[in-house]
Amino acid sequence: MPPVPESQAPRAYRQHRFTPPPGAADLIIVRHGESAPQTYEAPSPLVDGRSDPPLDPVGHEEARLVAARLTGQDIAAIYVTTLRRTAETAAPLAAALGLTPRVEADLVEVQLGEWEGAAFREKTRSGDPLAAKMFIEGRWDVIPGAEPQDAFLARLRAGIGRIAAAHPDQRVVVVTHGGVIGGLLSLATGAHPFAFVGASNASITHLVVAGDRWIVRRFNDTGHLGTDLDRPAEPLT
Repeated sequence: MPPVPESQAPRAYRQHRFTPPPGAADLIIVRHGESAPQTYEAPSPLVDGRSDPPLDPVGHEEARLVAARLTGQDIAAIYVTTLRRTAETAAPLAAALGLTPRVEADLVEVQLGEWEGAAFREKTRSGDPLAAKMFIEGRWDVIPGAEPQDAFLARLRAGIGRIAAAHPDQRVVVVTHGGVIGGLLSLATGAHPFAFVGASNASITHLVVAGDRWIVRRFNDTGHLGTDLDRPAEPLT
């Protein structure tokens, strides 16, 4: 049988592969590594009213694994917040890539008012009724003195907007906090405000941002951390 002329052959369409929109920023969002235990007897210092513990030794190892995962990627910049656990998490990757991390203060963790430090960890683990109400309503400002929810989400949108505007068609790493990641994914998807709260320490979340269009590509990727995923997670912040 003679071959079918190309003009008469059926047209075939391959399955679509995702391509970032022109001018979009590719944001690799990393939750900081595990931070040091908090105690009432020796509380961590505060920075702008927020607890500022260093990384735990486990967190330093997690930071090394993050760097090993991301070093081979074409990363234009690294962003951290004003709290040291993000800077310490970013340090191995920054050294490997020869980049100096930039600070985006609007992506700092939510301010927890009267529950900063050990109080938040204690109350969220002890079944405190106010903590239960916080999770049901999806509002940090259930906590006395905590940052207003609307203000928190507004500054997250502003911080991501600045980073995205500065890096069209580039990939950047943003090292931030569990509450922030939850807020960003809620803004991107319209989900319940706490639907994405609880990202693992040193996990990777992936957002593509093109103006007002935020596209979620990954959430809580821990493939670089090995198999030790069933140990108790550090709560949220």
